[in-house]
Amino acid sequence: MHELIARAEKVAEMLKVSGATVAIAESSAGGLISAALLATPGASAFFLGGAVVYTRQSRENLLGITAAALEGIRPSTEAYARLLARSIRERFAASWSLAETGAAGPTGNRYGDAAGHACIAAVGRDERAITIETGSTDRLANMQAFAAAALDLLADCLGRAEPTGP
Repeated sequence: MHELIARAEKVAEMLKVSGATVAIAESSAGGLISAALLATPGASAFFLGGAVVYTRQSRENLLGITAAALEGIRPSTEAYARLLARSIRERFAASWSLAETGAAGPTGNRYGDAAGHACIAAVGRDERAITIETGSTDRLANMQAFAAAALDLLADCLGRAEPTGP
């Protein structure tokens, strides 16, 4: 967790300096992204909220994403991660959002993705999505890798963005 907190501290500083806010939607990372950000002092200045969107029920109840909104989009893809990120950003009226979806392991998911597969999206002034493949079946290690990649993606986006307000 210390490695995640170091990454989160970098993101937290960037958010605070720019006056930006963030909302998180995570799945296979299981709350580690939010936990790392909330472990940083002063998190209330930038962290608006987050959700662990692990099931269809949580996706609909927490983010308002219906089956109709998923037409042509398969979970555990970059398009799905973008949809989650856009939805949580809108719900919280955040400057930025970060979403993660994948298969932590030890087995793959029902969509055919192997353990260690995750898609991550950051949405703010621009949108970026990435796919990572750890090649590992270690559930905890994958969860940490997904959270680390998500925080790194957000840091990269914040580094490229002009300062924004809430």
